[in-house]
Amino acid sequence: MKSKISPSMMCTDLMNVEEEISVLEEVGVDYLHIDIMDNHFVPNITLSTDFINAVRNKTSVPLDIHLMINNPEKTFHLYKGCNKQDIICIHYEATKHVQRTLVMIKKLGARAGIALNPGTPICMIEDLLSDIDIVLVMTVNPGFAGQKVIPSTLDKIERLRKLLDQAGYTDIEIEVDGNVSFENAKIMREKGANIFVGGTSSIFNKDASISDNCKRLKKIVGY
Repeated sequence: MKSKISPSMMCTDLMNVEEEISVLEEVGVDYLHIDIMDNHFVPNITLSTDFINAVRNKTSVPLDIHLMINNPEKTFHLYKGCNKQDIICIHYEATKHVQRTLVMIKKLGARAGIALNPGTPICMIEDLLSDIDIVLVMTVNPGFAGQKVIPSTLDKIERLRKLLDQAGYTDIEIEVDGNVSFENAKIMREKGANIFVGGTSSIFNKDASISDNCKRLKKIVGY
Protein backbone atom coordinates (compact mmCIF):
# COMPACT_ATOMS: atom_id res chain seq x y z
CA MET A 1 0.00 0.00 0.00
CA LYS A 2 1.37 3.42 -1.00
CA SER A 3 3.03 5.45 1.75
CA LYS A 4 1.61 8.92 2.41
CA ILE A 5 2.66 11.77 4.68
CA SER A 6 0.37 14.09 6.59
CA PRO A 7 2.08 17.05 8.32
CA SER A 8 0.50 17.96 11.65
CA MET A 9 -0.70 21.55 11.44
CA MET A 10 -0.78 21.91 15.23
CA CYS A 11 3.03 21.94 14.96
CA THR A 12 3.21 24.65 12.32
CA ASP A 13 4.16 28.25 13.00
CA LEU A 14 0.70 29.78 13.15
CA MET A 15 2.15 33.25 12.47
CA ASN A 16 3.48 31.92 9.15
CA VAL A 17 1.00 29.17 8.37
CA GLU A 18 0.28 30.27 4.80
CA GLU A 19 3.98 30.30 3.94
CA GLU A 20 4.51 26.87 5.48
CA ILE A 21 1.53 25.42 3.61
CA SER A 22 3.12 26.67 0.38
CA VAL A 23 6.32 24.80 1.27
CA LEU A 24 4.34 21.64 2.02
CA GLU A 25 2.49 21.97 -1.29
CA GLU A 26 5.75 22.35 -3.17
CA VAL A 27 7.30 19.25 -1.62
CA GLY A 28 4.17 17.26 -2.44
CA VAL A 29 2.60 16.15 0.83
CA ASP A 30 -0.51 13.96 0.62
CA TYR A 31 -2.58 15.55 3.39
CA LEU A 32 -2.60 18.34 5.92
CA HIS A 33 -3.40 16.83 9.32
CA ILE A 34 -5.59 19.16 11.38
CA ASP A 35 -6.25 18.34 15.04
CA ILE A 36 -9.42 19.62 16.67
CA MET A 37 -9.45 19.36 20.49
CA ASP A 38 -12.17 20.47 22.87
CA ASN A 39 -10.58 20.30 26.37
CA HIS A 40 -13.10 17.57 27.23
CA PHE A 41 -12.23 14.47 25.22
CA VAL A 42 -8.58 15.47 25.60
CA PRO A 43 -7.06 17.99 28.05
CA ASN A 44 -6.12 20.56 25.45
CA ILE A 45 -7.63 23.04 23.00
CA THR A 46 -6.12 23.39 19.54
CA LEU A 47 -7.36 24.33 16.10
CA SER A 48 -10.93 25.12 15.07
CA THR A 49 -13.42 24.55 12.29
CA ASP A 50 -12.73 28.13 11.16
CA PHE A 51 -9.06 27.17 10.73
CA ILE A 52 -10.08 24.16 8.62
CA ASN A 53 -12.23 26.27 6.32
CA ALA A 54 -9.53 28.94 6.03
CA VAL A 55 -6.92 26.33 5.07
CA ARG A 56 -9.29 24.82 2.52
CA ASN A 57 -9.57 28.21 0.82
CA LYS A 58 -5.77 28.44 0.52
CA THR A 59 -4.78 25.00 -0.75
CA SER A 60 -5.90 22.05 -2.83
CA VAL A 61 -4.03 19.58 -0.58
CA PRO A 62 -6.57 17.14 0.91
CA LEU A 63 -7.36 17.64 4.59
CA ASP A 64 -6.90 14.97 7.23
CA ILE A 65 -9.23 16.16 9.99
CA HIS A 66 -8.69 14.47 13.36
CA LEU A 67 -11.53 15.16 15.76
CA MET A 68 -10.46 14.67 19.38
CA ILE A 69 -13.79 15.93 20.65
CA ASN A 70 -16.91 14.57 22.29
CA ASN A 71 -19.98 14.13 20.10
CA PRO A 72 -18.16 15.01 16.86
CA GLU A 73 -21.32 14.54 14.80
CA LYS A 74 -22.69 17.77 16.27
CA THR A 75 -19.98 19.72 14.42
CA PHE A 76 -20.26 18.17 10.96
CA HIS A 77 -22.41 21.00 9.60
CA LEU A 78 -19.43 23.33 10.08
CA TYR A 79 -17.15 21.56 7.61
CA LYS A 80 -17.54 23.12 4.18
CA GLY A 81 -16.48 21.61 0.88
CA CYS A 82 -15.44 18.11 1.96
CA ASN A 83 -14.63 15.71 -0.86
CA LYS A 84 -13.61 12.08 -1.29
CA GLN A 85 -9.92 12.98 -0.96
CA ASP A 86 -10.41 14.33 2.57
CA ILE A 87 -10.38 12.28 5.76
CA ILE A 88 -12.50 12.92 8.84
CA CYS A 89 -11.46 10.77 11.77
CA ILE A 90 -13.34 10.30 15.04
CA HIS A 91 -12.37 8.41 18.19
CA TYR A 92 -14.22 5.24 19.11
CA GLU A 93 -15.07 6.53 22.58
CA ALA A 94 -16.21 9.99 21.44
CA THR A 95 -19.78 9.17 20.47
CA LYS A 96 -22.49 6.74 21.58
CA HIS A 97 -23.40 5.78 18.03
CA VAL A 98 -20.11 5.16 16.25
CA GLN A 99 -21.48 3.39 13.17
CA ARG A 100 -24.05 6.09 12.51
CA THR A 101 -21.39 8.78 12.88
CA LEU A 102 -19.13 7.03 10.35
CA VAL A 103 -22.00 6.94 7.87
CA MET A 104 -22.57 10.65 8.46
CA ILE A 105 -18.94 11.34 7.54
CA LYS A 106 -19.37 9.55 4.24
CA LYS A 107 -22.52 11.54 3.54
CA LEU A 108 -20.42 14.68 3.92
CA GLY A 109 -18.32 13.35 1.02
CA ALA A 110 -15.18 12.54 3.03
CA ARG A 111 -13.43 9.27 3.81
CA ALA A 112 -14.30 7.91 7.26
CA GLY A 113 -11.58 7.23 9.81
CA ILE A 114 -11.69 5.84 13.32
CA ALA A 115 -8.95 6.43 15.88
CA LEU A 116 -7.78 3.94 18.47
CA ASN A 117 -6.19 5.29 21.63
CA PRO A 118 -3.30 3.27 23.09
CA GLY A 119 -5.73 1.64 25.52
CA THR A 120 -8.49 0.93 22.97
CA PRO A 121 -8.46 -2.73 21.87
CA ILE A 122 -8.48 -3.51 18.15
CA CYS A 123 -11.49 -5.79 18.63
CA MET A 124 -13.71 -2.75 19.28
CA ILE A 125 -13.85 -1.96 15.56
CA GLU A 126 -14.38 -5.46 14.12
CA ASP A 127 -18.09 -4.85 13.50
CA LEU A 128 -17.41 -1.46 11.90
CA LEU A 129 -14.97 -2.43 9.16
CA SER A 130 -17.46 -2.06 6.30
CA ASP A 131 -17.93 1.60 7.27
CA ILE A 132 -14.24 2.48 7.72
CA ASP A 133 -11.69 3.73 5.19
CA ILE A 134 -8.81 4.47 7.59
CA VAL A 135 -7.85 3.33 11.09
CA LEU A 136 -5.73 5.84 12.98
CA VAL A 137 -3.50 4.16 15.56
CA MET A 138 -2.54 6.60 18.26
CA THR A 139 0.99 5.73 19.32
CA VAL A 140 0.80 8.23 22.19
CA ASN A 141 -2.13 9.29 24.34
CA PRO A 142 -3.90 12.08 22.41
CA GLY A 143 -3.75 15.72 23.40
CA PHE A 144 -0.20 17.00 23.16
CA ALA A 145 2.74 17.09 20.75
CA GLY A 146 6.23 16.04 21.81
CA GLN A 147 5.39 12.79 23.61
CA LYS A 148 7.39 9.56 23.39
CA VAL A 149 5.96 6.59 21.52
CA ILE A 150 4.28 3.89 23.64
CA PRO A 151 6.16 0.69 22.64
CA SER A 152 3.11 -1.61 22.74
CA THR A 153 1.39 0.45 20.05
CA LEU A 154 3.99 -0.62 17.47
CA ASP A 155 2.91 -4.26 17.75
CA LYS A 156 -0.68 -3.05 17.69
CA ILE A 157 -0.10 -1.73 14.16
CA GLU A 158 1.07 -5.17 13.04
CA ARG A 159 -1.86 -6.94 14.71
CA LEU A 160 -4.31 -4.51 13.14
CA ARG A 161 -2.89 -5.00 9.65
CA LYS A 162 -3.16 -8.76 10.08
CA LEU A 163 -6.78 -8.50 11.26
CA LEU A 164 -7.76 -6.25 8.36
CA ASP A 165 -6.12 -8.46 5.75
CA GLN A 166 -7.57 -11.68 7.16
CA ALA A 167 -11.05 -10.12 7.24
CA GLY A 168 -10.75 -9.15 3.58
CA TYR A 169 -10.31 -5.41 4.16
CA THR A 170 -6.94 -5.04 2.49
CA ASP A 171 -7.96 -1.59 1.21
CA ILE A 172 -8.36 -0.07 4.70
CA GLU A 173 -5.36 2.14 5.35
CA ILE A 174 -3.51 2.44 8.65
CA GLU A 175 -2.51 5.90 9.81
CA VAL A 176 -0.14 6.52 12.72
CA ASP A 177 -0.01 9.60 14.93
CA GLY A 178 2.34 10.27 17.84
CA ASN A 179 6.13 10.59 17.88
CA VAL A 180 6.38 9.61 14.22
CA SER A 181 10.09 10.33 14.25
CA PHE A 182 12.41 9.34 11.44
CA GLU A 183 13.47 6.31 13.47
CA ASN A 184 9.96 5.29 14.52
CA ALA A 185 8.46 5.85 11.07
CA LYS A 186 10.67 3.12 9.63
CA ILE A 187 9.43 0.65 12.24
CA MET A 188 5.81 1.75 11.79
CA ARG A 189 6.08 1.19 8.05
CA GLU A 190 7.51 -2.28 8.58
CA LYS A 191 4.59 -3.05 10.92
CA GLY A 192 2.03 -2.11 8.26
CA ALA A 193 1.24 1.61 8.56
CA ASN A 194 1.11 3.67 5.37
CA ILE A 195 -0.08 7.18 6.42
CA PHE A 196 2.36 9.05 8.65
CA VAL A 197 1.41 12.12 10.70
CA GLY A 198 4.62 14.11 11.00
CA GLY A 199 5.06 16.57 13.84
CA THR A 200 7.92 17.98 15.90
CA SER A 201 9.97 14.78 15.75
CA SER A 202 10.10 14.72 11.94
CA ILE A 203 8.51 17.22 9.55
CA PHE A 204 8.62 20.17 11.95
CA ASN A 205 11.95 19.22 13.53
CA LYS A 206 13.98 22.41 13.99
CA ASP A 207 17.28 20.78 12.96
CA ALA A 208 16.41 21.06 9.25
CA SER A 209 13.96 22.78 6.94
CA ILE A 210 10.38 21.58 6.51
CA SER A 211 11.15 20.73 2.91
CA ASP A 212 14.23 18.67 3.76
CA ASN A 213 12.42 16.93 6.60
CA CYS A 214 9.54 15.95 4.29
CA LYS A 215 11.95 14.56 1.72
CA ARG A 216 13.76 12.58 4.42
CA LEU A 217 10.53 11.15 5.83
CA LYS A 218 9.35 10.19 2.35
CA LYS A 219 12.56 8.30 1.71
CA ILE A 220 12.40 6.49 5.05
CA VAL A 221 8.83 5.22 4.52
CA GLY A 222 9.50 4.11 0.96
CA TYR A 223 7.53 6.79 -0.78
